[in-house]
Amino acid sequence: MSHAAVADKRPSTLRGASLPKWTPWAVALGSIAVACGIGAAAGLSSHVQWGVIAALLFLIGTYVVAAQVEGRRQAKDRIATSLVWVAFLLAVIPLVSLVWTTVARGVKVLDIYFLTHSMGIVADSQPGGGIYHAILGSLEQVGLATVIGAPIGVLTAIYLVEYGRGRLAQAVTFFVDVMTGIPSIVAGLFILSLMLIFKMQPFGFAGSLALAILMMPVVVRSTEEMLKLVPNELREAALALGVPKWRTILKVVLPTSIGGITTGVMLAIARIAGETAPVLLLVFGNRFINANPFEGAQQSLPLYIYQQYANSAGANAAYDRAWAASLTLIAFVMILNLVARGIARWKAPKTGR
Repeated sequence: MSHAAVADKRPSTLRGASLPKWTPWAVALGSIAVACGIGAAAGLSSHVQWGVIAALLFLIGTYVVAAQVEGRRQAKDRIATSLVWVAFLLAVIPLVSLVWTTVARGVKVLDIYFLTHSMGIVADSQPGGGIYHAILGSLEQVGLATVIGAPIGVLTAIYLVEYGRGRLAQAVTFFVDVMTGIPSIVAGLFILSLMLIFKMQPFGFAGSLALAILMMPVVVRSTEEMLKLVPNELREAALALGVPKWRTILKVVLPTSIGGITTGVMLAIARIAGETAPVLLLVFGNRFINANPFEGAQQSLPLYIYQQYANSAGANAAYDRAWAASLTLIAFVMILNLVARGIARWKAPKTGR
């Protein structure tokens, strides 16, 4: 047998021992079992405490096992990967728990009747009633806020990225940063002060104005980041062909970033759709259907949830309606996100050869 054949049969010294692929699952199951035992023996009633103990045991067990078999260097890599997974679970578990609880409690009264009727003369302590007036009010208020806030936000971002230079651009950027952090109640108080000056009564469009104020900085920031991702080579190529700058922005920059801009607008809509404080101050709430956002008090889903839960003391009917309205609001936001993804894929520039 030649020396080359003998060398081929020798085990490679460049590759050390490695753990099987099922090792993380085994360590995880063992950590959960030990954590359950510790929690039961210590009398810990909270499952959150059990989960924290299991996470710590998983990290420690992963490092010890990997250090013994693969060495400390590979153990550090595995512990970093384990930290990422633990952080992911810590973020997902509360979300799944929230959605599960909302679905389990919201389906009790959620039906066609509930979606197509208002509260009318139904008392909060009585069964029946619905959220049609709240859905109509939310759609109108959020829709008007989007019509006002989205174009202003996108145009402001275009100015900051494409034209903004000097002190004016710095001032606009500063005020956008300030508006991003203002509480929603401040926007409501600002519009309320104007209503008091002009002696106006609560109406739906006033809530839309406050929601538009909250929406604009989110749209500006997200759109600005998307526009910055567009390669400068595309702008330079269009300008080299003699295309005016405004047409370059309209035909090249915006179509390239339309997916991210749409997603940012939808995220802003999802944020304002759940605001309660401005609506409570400006829209005031209404038990009956009011399809005119420019006259008279209106209802909205967040305000309906707040009022039903606040009046649910000793009344299971109001408590169930609050959970059903919460489930409807979650479904509304989910549909918005799905629509945004569909529009982003439809309007995304084609990358085929």
